[in-house]
This record gives sequence, structure tokens and C-alpha cells, in this order.
Amino acid sequence: MTKDFSELTEQEILALAISLEEEDERIYDNFVDGLKDQYPASAQIFREMAHEETGHRQRLMTLYRERFGDHIPLIRRQDVKGFVARKPIWLIRPLGLDKVRQQAELMEIETRRFYTRAAQRCTDVAIRQLLDDLAAAEREHESMAEQLGAEHVTPDVRASEDAAQRKLFVLQVVQPGLAGLMDGSVSTLAPIFAAAFATQSSWQTFLVGLAASIGAGISMCFAESLSDNGSLTGRGNPWARGLVCGLMTALGGIGHTLPFLIGDFHVAFIAAVGVVVVELGIISWIRHRFMETPVWSATFQVVFGGALVFATGILIGSS
Repeated sequence: MTKDFSELTEQEILALAISLEEEDERIYDNFVDGLKDQYPASAQIFREMAHEETGHRQRLMTLYRERFGDHIPLIRRQDVKGFVARKPIWLIRPLGLDKVRQQAELMEIETRRFYTRAAQRCTDVAIRQLLDDLAAAEREHESMAEQLGAEHVTPDVRASEDAAQRKLFVLQVVQPGLAGLMDGSVSTLAPIFAAAFATQSSWQTFLVGLAASIGAGISMCFAESLSDNGSLTGRGNPWARGLVCGLMTALGGIGHTLPFLIGDFHVAFIAAVGVVVVELGIISWIRHRFMETPVWSATFQVVFGGALVFATGILIGSS
């Protein structure tokens, strides 16, 4: 069970900060190990950043001991609402410089926001001063991360990346929207086409599809809104994100529901199948364009999953 950031005490904030610095230090060490052979200069920058994280952690631990004693409770990022889940480094080998730079930027943005918010919540002068100092240090790290690819990333690659703005757009709009579109387009296939085969009625199928789409949209809206308040990650207002997710979920289901307004059931069914093909193609393109999934992998995953759900609906509706 996670705890909201606003509920943390000053002691818990310092304990969490220590844990974050230790995790970031180890991640930077992993970056060094993955880049040292091909990009030794960039690896050295990460080595220095890891060393700075060590210094930050030591300063935090010194102040913690002065205020609260030697026992530091284990409070991790996954125990507090508002953090973005990070993909384990060992899953993205071999490391590319552009990938590493993108992850480093996100790490530093998130950590800086954490220190800024934490400083605002603390009343102890020494704790607040230290957190403000660390927030300033993280701003310098952001600049270092942005400069990493200066010598190695080609102009074409750099031009294709809209750095921070693109990342925020992906976090706040694309991710929740894509999750909703996938859920609405795929999960509603089974009930809609099961109803189509069971009733052989365009109107009855339309009613089932409309109910399934709206119900799924409401469910996904609340699920996304309550999953992450966005206060530390820059993912934006949770209800705005939930609204995007919910609307895209409903849209994904209604897309292949509308054809069943056609009175002729067979024509409506063929039209609905055509809409499904278009929807799956759009989802594959979005995953490739914004989530950097290889096009064939994105297409296979989406089409295969959609086909399984589609077949499930037909089998159940025909039984």
C-alpha cells in the first residue's frame, strides 16, 4: 500500500531522499558500465554524477542522524504515490547514448521536483536549506544530461527529440491516452462481437457496445486518476490525465460500435471489422511513434492481442 507524499513527516522525507539518492547513484554506475567502452567521455560524466549523488546522500544522512538518530527506516519510491516506475537497466541493454540521456533527464527532473516539493513542506530550517541546495544541484545535473550527446548524437537524432516538452507530452497525454485507446479498442471487442453473433441484431449489438464503451471509459478514468497524483513526476493533473484516458477508452469502444447503427446486420458487421483494423493500425502507429516500439513489434503485439479477443467474442457468441 502506498502513502501520499503530503502525509510524509520530515523524518520520512529525509529517509525517502536518502533512498532516492542511493538508487540514482547505482543507476548512474550502471550507465557508466554500459557506456564506458563506446562513449568513455560520457561515461566519465555519469561517473561524476554518481559521485555527486554519493555526496548528496552523505549530507542527508549526516543531517538525519543529527535530527532523528541512527536508525533510518527503509522508505522507497514505490512506497510513495507520484513517482514514475523506472524500467530496470538490465532490460534495456545494450545501452545507447540517446536512451541513457533521455532517462537521465527524466530522473533529474523528477528528483528536482521532489526536493522542491519536500523543501516547501519542511519547517525545520536546516532540513529546508539542505533540500533547497539539493534541488539546485539537480538543476545542474539536468544541464549535464542535456549535454551528454553533444559529441556523439547526430544532428538528425537530436532534431527528432523535442527533449523535455516531448517527454512531458508523452507522460501527460500520450501514455494515458494510449492506455485508454488500447483498453477501449481491444477489451470491448469480445462483448460487442459476442453480442453480434448471439443476437444477429444490429440494434442490440449497438446497445451492448455503447454500454461496454461508456462503462470501460468511466472505469479507466478513475483507475488512471487514482493511480498517480503526478505531484513528483510532472505527469500533470491526475483528473485531467484520467479524463484523457477515459475519453480515449470510450472512443476506442464506440469506434467499432457505431457501424451497428446500420440496419443491415451483415453490412454493419463488415463495417465494424474494418473499423477494428483501422483502430489497431492507429494504436500500432502511436506506440511506434511516441513509445519508440519497433514498428513490427508494435504491430504484432496489438494485432495478436486484438485477434485473440476478437476470436473469444466470436466463439462465445456462436456457442
